[in-house]
Amino acid sequence: MPTYALVNQKGGVGKTTTAVSLGSQLALIGGKVLIVDVDPQANATACLGIEPEQVSRGTYEALIDGVPAQDCVLHSPKLKLTLLPSTPALAGAQIELVELPEREFALRRALQPLAGRFDHVLIDCPPSLGLLTLNGLIAAQDGVIIPVQCEYLALEGLSQLMRTLERVRSSLFPELRVRGMLLTMYDSRTRLSDEVAEELRKHFGDQVFDTVIPRSVRLAEAPSYGLPIALYAPNSPGGEAYRALAEELLTADRGPVPLAVESSHGA
Repeated sequence: MPTYALVNQKGGVGKTTTAVSLGSQLALIGGKVLIVDVDPQANATACLGIEPEQVSRGTYEALIDGVPAQDCVLHSPKLKLTLLPSTPALAGAQIELVELPEREFALRRALQPLAGRFDHVLIDCPPSLGLLTLNGLIAAQDGVIIPVQCEYLALEGLSQLMRTLERVRSSLFPELRVRGMLLTMYDSRTRLSDEVAEELRKHFGDQVFDTVIPRSVRLAEAPSYGLPIALYAPNSPGGEAYRALAEELLTADRGPVPLAVESSHGA
């Protein structure tokens, strides 16, 4: 059951958009896909047309109350996706997890009964490096996908993230690896986007996905309709880009990659 965590402590980089859009494209290709929303903001849940306030059981109940994850998931035949939704209660999990034994492994334990039921699992982590994100990293047995916005400050934030990944790898989860970095919000009209893309590829090489996600009005509109881009506007530039990413993820075999890197921009 290939499991990936979508991680970046910086908000607004396209992390949730990637989780939902990539997941829906993988599902349309023919796979059974589970999206796990561990962000208290519940953006992935809302993007799939579900009101978080109306969810009775979700990630919080699976993590803290011990409710079997299979009893918390929601399946949408229309979207061809299964979701372990976020609920407002998840905001308190960051504190409550502290009291649990092996607290960093809570999500991994919760997902174990689902092993073999899905072809892909995508974990949408919060825009922070706290305990919920740590749980997402340790549950990501097949690697971390890092969306990187094509802006200068996005490169600056990679330094802290890479150090965090290295600490997790050395102390808790030696198998942790970067599955790929994804350039998002690329604007071909600006020199900055080209410079960021060039800088990222220069320092991370094959760790960067070939696929680049462009800025897209359709991608921004899709959540308001409760639909992933694959159903809302599949032939838009954003829809085609995420379809290409799904195909790249399925066919490319990057293998383990080093987590430490030096950069002139501190990344």
